[in-house]
Amino acid sequence: MAHVEFGLSLSSMSSVAPFARNAEAMGFDYLTCGEHLMFHGPIGNSLIALAASATVTEKIKLMSTIVLVPLYGPAMLAKMTAVLDVISGGRYHFGIGVGGEFPREFEAAGVPVTERGPRTNEALEVITRLWTEKKVTFSGRFSNFKEVTIEPPPVQKPHPPIWVAGRQESAMKRAARYAQGWLPYMYTPEQLANSIEKINQFGRQFGRDLSGFRNGLFIFTSVYRDRDRAREVAARQVGRNYAQDFSQKAGRYLLFGTPEDCVKRLNEYVAAGARTVVIANACPREDLDANLKLIAEEILPAFR
Repeated sequence: MAHVEFGLSLSSMSSVAPFARNAEAMGFDYLTCGEHLMFHGPIGNSLIALAASATVTEKIKLMSTIVLVPLYGPAMLAKMTAVLDVISGGRYHFGIGVGGEFPREFEAAGVPVTERGPRTNEALEVITRLWTEKKVTFSGRFSNFKEVTIEPPPVQKPHPPIWVAGRQESAMKRAARYAQGWLPYMYTPEQLANSIEKINQFGRQFGRDLSGFRNGLFIFTSVYRDRDRAREVAARQVGRNYAQDFSQKAGRYLLFGTPEDCVKRLNEYVAAGARTVVIANACPREDLDANLKLIAEEILPAFR
């Protein structure tokens, strides 16, 4: 059986420390956190939340899911992530994406939403160089500087793993060119398998050895003893997050049902190539503890 790592996404910024300690105690491999400058509801910042988590945990890996790279200055982002890797003792994983589904946050940040892809690609070049070299000089479309050194550098060598999130072919190309991992969301097993095949094709075109590349999945999850309740809750919670109706999309893109249902569905993703699964809870706060207990005690052991 393939070894599958599991991550758990932070669900609230008001209880970061106890949630992080609990995720580590329950045996999750990663604690993850997403971000937006603004969105349809309250949401945190991955770098700040994971820095707080680093101080109350010892072993669990910390992953941004994801950093909205184009909203940051690349040199400052290189500095912040290097410091986070140092603070955590080399546990940070740099999950990135381009965003764009909420254009107003780009307007607020003074970044044209149409430039998010090119800005992200150039930023990854800048960040990787600043993580690994001294006295870096760079001349690009969006960044120009001379002899910049980031100290302290990241603990991990050559640098913290980069994971690219997304759904489109442009994200697959970005993963094949710059990353060590692929973390799509709102994907079926069939889409995952197709994306992995494309990434491998792009990797060959770019001349990269992707033998150590890790394919993953980010999936919203609702686990109850009652399958119908799990589906209804998942569709309602995710629909609220994205301000759209998920009642017809739940069966394709969300993980829900009894623990047995979820293990069966996850096995389809594993067969498609998933080796890292990040679970984002899609349940009301009052049901969170019960959901996590079912995941930790009846789902994770099926893949260990």
